[in-house]
Amino acid sequence: MIKIPPFIQQLKPYKAGLSIEQLAREKNLTRIVKLASAENPLGPSPMAMKAINSSLTGLHRYTDPSSYNLVQAIAKKYGIQPNHIICGHGTDSLLAYIVSAFTTEDDEIITSEGTFIGMYVSIRKMGRKLIQVPMNNHGFNLDGILKAINEKTMMIYIANPNNPTGTMIDRKTFESFMDQVPNHIMVVLDEAYTAYASENESYPNGVAYDYPNMVVTRTFSKVYGLAGLRVGFAVGPDHVIEALYKVKLPFEPNNLAQAAAIAALDDEAFLKQTIELNKQSLNILYKCFDDLGIEYVRSHTNFILMLMPTEKFAEEFASGCLNRGLIVRHVDTFGIPQGIRINSGTIEETEFAVEVITKEYQKLIDKLKHPVA
Repeated sequence: MIKIPPFIQQLKPYKAGLSIEQLAREKNLTRIVKLASAENPLGPSPMAMKAINSSLTGLHRYTDPSSYNLVQAIAKKYGIQPNHIICGHGTDSLLAYIVSAFTTEDDEIITSEGTFIGMYVSIRKMGRKLIQVPMNNHGFNLDGILKAINEKTMMIYIANPNNPTGTMIDRKTFESFMDQVPNHIMVVLDEAYTAYASENESYPNGVAYDYPNMVVTRTFSKVYGLAGLRVGFAVGPDHVIEALYKVKLPFEPNNLAQAAAIAALDDEAFLKQTIELNKQSLNILYKCFDDLGIEYVRSHTNFILMLMPTEKFAEEFASGCLNRGLIVRHVDTFGIPQGIRINSGTIEETEFAVEVITKEYQKLIDKLKHPVA
């Protein structure tokens, strides 16, 4: 019999948010709104769509392994040298490459409880030891992470803003932290939601730094609406990028993803529209939660983390919302068993969500107050 390593046997497959099509099949619903996966409710960038259509005739050609045109576009957009940039098949792919390139099975990687589950998977599937420091007010406890460093520590992962709590580390705090991290330890700064957080003047823009021991990852899945194409990029010192090219699969991201990402970078109107809609939608949700007395974490992203009384309550709430046609995300697998993540939507979708949340939450609260004997 084929031997499967213990660290692979212990893994649990990634559980993605339920799709609209799947829920429609299972529940026979006619109205479904998905606000579970932090996707852009406006869809993809219109300029990206045009670029995709223009690129269809080249599908018989292999992808440029260096993503030359996309790298040049990113370099121009952010004022970065091209040899400090690498593109990949989404942030998940890049994080896996980073773990593979810069750690061994004898090394330890420190991060927080209640952060991006994809990083947990990348660490565990390669047999690395994962150290999780408890959160502080639903955010990264950087002092705790510094105290957890030992002779086996080779990497630290930080998501800023954090997924799924939406909390943000400010510039002063981040710079103080980096000044205390030993230079031989790689710091991975995941900035998947930077477009939303950049509205805050104290947000530390990762790609503007030149720390010799830091690599920054970003994605086109969120604000640019290209989640289905899987395209992201990493920024770091040239020797770091050179090492990542050695472990990266050669033909990614694909041709359509690259063309779409290049066009999306220039779609300022779409970016502005997305951020404005996000503010409006989150404000509607905040008011709903305040009216109902739902505890939540103030967000710097395009989603909000609701905190339910118990894990069971959260399970029943997520299930009840599904039955009413609203897909939200129970983030128990992220390490927050009582947490429910909901992202912004169109105004119509958000109003539908408010209606469903109000009915389901009040039903469960009544059940708590008046349990069946």
